[in-house]
Amino acid sequence: MGVRIRQADERDRDQVVRILDEAFHNDPVSGWVFPDEEHRRSVHGKFLGVFADITLAGGRIDMLEDGTAVALWLSVPAGAPEGDDGTPALMRETADPDNERAELIGRLTGAVHPHDRAHEYLLMIGVSPERQGEGIGEALITEVLERCDRDGVPAYLEASSERSRGLYERLGFTFMGRTVDLPDGPSMWPMWRDPYTV
Repeated sequence: MGVRIRQADERDRDQVVRILDEAFHNDPVSGWVFPDEEHRRSVHGKFLGVFADITLAGGRIDMLEDGTAVALWLSVPAGAPEGDDGTPALMRETADPDNERAELIGRLTGAVHPHDRAHEYLLMIGVSPERQGEGIGEALITEVLERCDRDGVPAYLEASSERSRGLYERLGFTFMGRTVDLPDGPSMWPMWRDPYTV
């Protein structure tokens, strides 16, 4: 599929957050973090803005030129991180201070994130609802996966739905065997992709 991709920068922040907000509004995990839809509508963008800011500061955001999809990538070095980086608390503080789930989601996913090998971490990928199902999400991340293959670097992500898990499996990711089970909520699937060698 021919898509034109560019790297987003600070000037694109609001558009990146808007795409993520629209793409994840009805996601099972977002619904668990913010169960009341009206409340979710008011705070969800602030919550996702934390991910955008972290990635703009230290990672890479690929964006379709037509502004309908984004992929947020972080390069994670090998070795356990030193202490708590404060991101889960920042997620809660920024978006919804009285909602412990806004922090818990980050703590639960952080606890299972592998650190034994350096890898590319697909933190989030969002496609505008009117464009979902067209294959542009796959096209958006293929370039990074091809680079991973060339450089011999694995990739990691957490799938937040059965539908997204299926997409990632088609791209070579495999479920790591243990779900992240949100209390009284949905599951997430940590997935790993070893680089393909020719």
